[in-house]
This record gives sequence, structure tokens and C-alpha cells, in this order.
Amino acid sequence: MSKFLVEASYTAEGLRGLHEDKATARQEALSKASKSLGGALESMHFALGKDDVIAIVELPDAGAAAALGAAASATGLVRTRTTALLTVAEMDEALSRRPTYRGPGQ
Repeated sequence: MSKFLVEASYTAEGLRGLHEDKATARQEALSKASKSLGGALESMHFALGKDDVIAIVELPDAGAAAALGAAASATGLVRTRTTALLTVAEMDEALSRRPTYRGPGQ
């Protein structure tokens, strides 16, 4: 399973819906959506600033993360950004790889 950071911002209409549903219902909806894709909601937090919600979800792959983001954004009530997260071990493994790459102008 892979972990993903989901940052979300509600539209004005989405915020009106949040007032009706309350935060608990939104957490339940995200948890259910994650489970339907074979994953789980690890944590969800409401935030002050440019994002209204920050969540960590565990999903089988990037395709599942893309499906979750697309489904949420398709409602027109929220905009999402999803970032794949790597464990320390995964990053160490990535750093051990030596790709053939030439920087611009080198």
C-alpha cells in the first residue's frame, strides 16, 4: 500500500454543505471512499489557510489516488491536490538507483 497526502479546498457551495453535513460526515465519506478503493483513511484534519482539509490516505496505487481525487473534484464542491508519499526506506532505495541523466546545458 502507498500513502498519499490529499489537500482539499472547498468551494463556497461546498462550505455550505459542510455546515449541513458537519466535519464528522465528511470524514466518514472520505473513509468510505478510501475503503471502496481498497485503502483506508489514516488521518484527516481541517486547516486554516489555503487548504480546508489535509488528509493522509493509504491506497493500493496511484490509480486509486487519481480515482479518489477525480471523484471528489467532479462534484464541483471541492478541489483536491494529491501528493504521493515515500517512506524513509523507499527514499533510500530510490537514492540507490543511478539513472542516466544530463542536466540542461551540461
